[in-house]
Amino acid sequence: MPATPTGPTTDDKRLGTATGPVPCRVVVCRDCCCGTPKVTGVDHAAQIERLRAAVPVRVSDCLDVCEHANVIVVQPSAEGRAAGARPVWLGLVNDPDATEDIAAWARAGGPGVAPRPDILDLYAITPPRRRPAS
Repeated sequence: MPATPTGPTTDDKRLGTATGPVPCRVVVCRDCCCGTPKVTGVDHAAQIERLRAAVPVRVSDCLDVCEHANVIVVQPSAEGRAAGARPVWLGLVNDPDATEDIAAWARAGGPGVAPRPDILDLYAITPPRRRPAS
């Protein structure tokens, strides 16, 4: 009988961790405009903590769409990417209910796995174009 591996398998390493595949993740912009007093009436720290309670969160420097502060990007899981999903950019996420909708969608699997709640269509923005390298 072959030995049972005790560490991560090749598939685990490719898809995520030893405990499972790469989950849906969220990137939250927090720099010059997003997450600052410029966007009033929002508990920015609570927004991040609420999202972290649902899925892994990465806090980013400026995502170059300051006119849409606060910006959140929902990245598909490995399963979502395999289904052809792309990251979904959401802007003007300044309402706790919108944060809850994003958290619930991401927890359910996010892009390519779970249907996006219709209400989040109101927050969808076009990501900035990448500038060509000079």
